Amino acid sequence: MGKKMTSSRRHHLKSLMLQIAANWIEQEKKDITAAKEAYMAENCPTPDLGGDLAALQEICKKLATAIDQVDDARYDAEAKVQKSDKEIEDLKLKVVDLAGVKKPALKKVRMSADAMLQALLGGKHKVTMDLRANLKQVKKEVKEEGAEAGDWRKNIEDKADRKKMFETS
Repeated sequence: MGKKMTSSRRHHLKSLMLQIAANWIEQEKKDITAAKEAYMAENCPTPDLGGDLAALQEICKKLATAIDQVDDARYDAEAKVQKSDKEIEDLKLKVVDLAGVKKPALKKVRMSADAMLQALLGGKHKVTMDLRANLKQVKKEVKEEGAEAGDWRKNIEDKADRKKMFETS
């Protein structure tokens, strides 16, 4: 791979592309306008309106007939487009059905908790999962002999004595 493109070069290329695209759009608009004018000149000549009332009525009838024919053609074209769109949609669905969703065979990977977190969070996050280091240190409290709780063995013996006391009476 070559070296990375500088931002000024990238900006310059982007503006050139936009300028070329704008020129293409402008040319396309001119081409469409010219095509429309050529079509209208060929298929819709300017009617001669210099005749009497009967001639003008005849021109109106011809125009009405032409409008009906164009409307029929437009309706037919729309129906064909809708039918084609439906067929395209059905074919797209068929392609999806035929392709199906294939699940890849997954392999078991032994991975430490640190490696998993790094994979999930990316390399920029440093998270350690050394669980022993994160455990809270608990200090054992040394109880005095004279305290209420005392040694657990002594408590058990006291309870056993109390139990015998109730059983014998």
